[in-house]
Amino acid sequence: MFGWTLVSSSISAASSVSLSPSRRAWRRFQRQRLGYWSLVIFCALVLISLCAELVSNDKPLLVRYQGQTYFPMLKDYPETTFGGDFATPTDYLDPFIQERITQGGNWALYTLNPYGPNTLNYFAEAPNPSAPSSQNWLGTDDRGRDLLAQLIYGFRVSVLFALALTFTGILLGVVAGAVQGFFGGKTDLIAQRLIEIWGSMPELYLLIIFSAVLSPSIGLLLLLLSLFGWMGLSDYVRAEFLRNRQLDYVKAARALGVSNWQIIWRHILPNSLTPVVTFLPFRMSAAILALTSLDFLGLGVPPGTPSLGELLSQGKNNIDAWWISLSTFAVLVVTLLLLTFMGDALRDALDPRKAD
Repeated sequence: MFGWTLVSSSISAASSVSLSPSRRAWRRFQRQRLGYWSLVIFCALVLISLCAELVSNDKPLLVRYQGQTYFPMLKDYPETTFGGDFATPTDYLDPFIQERITQGGNWALYTLNPYGPNTLNYFAEAPNPSAPSSQNWLGTDDRGRDLLAQLIYGFRVSVLFALALTFTGILLGVVAGAVQGFFGGKTDLIAQRLIEIWGSMPELYLLIIFSAVLSPSIGLLLLLLSLFGWMGLSDYVRAEFLRNRQLDYVKAARALGVSNWQIIWRHILPNSLTPVVTFLPFRMSAAILALTSLDFLGLGVPPGTPSLGELLSQGKNNIDAWWISLSTFAVLVVTLLLLTFMGDALRDALDPRKAD
């Protein structure tokens, strides 16, 4: 029995040695059950939000009416198409229209939640904001919009914004840190002083000024936050380059006449990406919090865009409508916890001191 155990452990050790470093890191990440399942759940939530139009929409997916097939999500049909009186776009929440397209052999395939992000239910039974009910599972906000639809679309806006801001910050941070760490000397000294001056600028004041001068947009907000979001990562990349540029393989590449940029791109950068990958989930958490905070203050996305920060602001202004604050806060907490667990698991998986 002891010999069999020894042989099994030897085989396991040999197989782990034969794996590439990335595969070994992935195996270590999978063993972090909390972080692994957080990644699975987060990817599922992102996938649902990307398909939000198929999950929450005020237009049916398919309508079969008097022998004809209609696709309301792809084309706007006038009300007269379904026996209405007006040539305006069809309101599929109108009880008259619903009766016309669901009786007499006609049928319609609705989404799971029959409301869009800006849909106003003019036929609601309770005043706005209304509590959760069979019509609106999480209630409505103070404008009469379905809260579940707002959360789904708002989550998508937040995640996509966070991804764009994260990758922009990583690109700028890696370039700045690589140049400083590799060349060192006066280049590093001058760049550090410039970064210190740039980092001392009041970011919030600049956002307020630009929001007052220019019309708010997601592109403008992404640009302004990207100008400051790269500095934290550049310090880590700079430290990795300062350490790795003294190693033997870099000296050998220089002796062979390899150019500086080839050394940076092919040799040092792949061995300096550990802090970059570990930084990803935490940077996304910071980006989501930044967008939510700015939307809460009215400095974020344009009016009418689904926003978690705007919902929190509505919850503050409507204390009695507890469902607004509670559901939005739950979405934010779950999202940030998932990203935090993923970041912790990535940090442990990429730690070279961890045994396979």
